[in-house]
Amino acid sequence: MSNDIENSENIKSCIILCGGKSSRMGQDKGSMIIRDKPMIKHILTTLNHQINEAIIVLNDAKRIEKYSEFINPEEYAYKITFVEDKIKNKGPMPGIMTGLYEISSDYALILPCDSPYVSKNYINTIFKEIDKDYQAIVPYHDEKNKLKTSEPLHSIYNKNIIPEIENLISNDVLHIKGLIEKIDTKFVLIDNKKIEKKEFRNLNRPQDV
Repeated sequence: MSNDIENSENIKSCIILCGGKSSRMGQDKGSMIIRDKPMIKHILTTLNHQINEAIIVLNDAKRIEKYSEFINPEEYAYKITFVEDKIKNKGPMPGIMTGLYEISSDYALILPCDSPYVSKNYINTIFKEIDKDYQAIVPYHDEKNKLKTSEPLHSIYNKNIIPEIENLISNDVLHIKGLIEKIDTKFVLIDNKKIEKKEFRNLNRPQDV
């Protein structure tokens, strides 16, 4: 297959964050074997035929080399790019920024590498919520407290928020919900109908597996 991407407003981009320390798990999560294959490959398979490009953000060249050994881009119907996190050990916000610099489209869906239960239905549903009046599309659980119960690592962001992220990082503000407060955000309810709660289950500790 060809991995070339034509310039188009219809490009769907995804940024997969794999730059964490995985300290609670005790080993690198994205490459952990879950149901006979590395955890990240469950996500990559789900994304097949749903997106045009995936940016996989890793924390250093050594981990990029490791992931390149078991991820063959030719297996997928979209372009895969490995990039090194621009700012190390500062949580997911720099990873989002790093990925947004690389995308070919205006928006990207963010997914963490430790969420193997995300479905094709969720990917389709959240991309349909893109609205050019908003810089972020963020799912949430509770109508009474949208921000507090939001899922910022399963959200869509516009690359025009890069300056805001850079400003927050420079002030050592690293909580993504702090970013969501500052940009134009469209909140989407997780209602167990259109969007199911199980989509957001992640694996942080050995007992979660």
